[in-house]
Amino acid sequence: MKDDFNKLLFRSMTVADVPSIVAIEQQAFTCPWSTEAFINELTNNLFARYMVMELGGEIIGYGGMWIIMDEAHVTNIAVLSGYRGLGLGNRLLLELQRTAVFYGAAKMTLEVRVSNEIAQNLYRKHGFEPSGIRPRYYSDNDEDALIMWSELDQEELKAGEQ
Repeated sequence: MKDDFNKLLFRSMTVADVPSIVAIEQQAFTCPWSTEAFINELTNNLFARYMVMELGGEIIGYGGMWIIMDEAHVTNIAVLSGYRGLGLGNRLLLELQRTAVFYGAAKMTLEVRVSNEIAQNLYRKHGFEPSGIRPRYYSDNDEDALIMWSELDQEELKAGEQ
């Protein structure tokens, strides 16, 4: 299966993609975003940039961020359950970082559950460092969120596009 990963396609999310995205969202998160939330992001939020990751015409992951001035704030990133643990979250995050640089971002931030060590390790691999806590951030269980920031290496991320 990993041999097929060189055929991954990254593209901008469209409203037509939302049903597939919501299905992944419901698999991945205990408090998933609604169809309406994604449609609002795509049609009304001028800061929003969302992308899908396709393999063989199937959406297997997605990520989103808001780009405001020179900062990118990751809103969500998820991979279809059957494709987790294969390095695709890594590829998706790298593509988000490249896109953020393209739109002029110099740094990137996100929140992650303090208990989600797998995601935190992925983010650290991409240069994210803890910078604070948002107490009781997650409404499903009042879990704290770890705030992480990364400086985006403009030259390295642009060089990776060739």
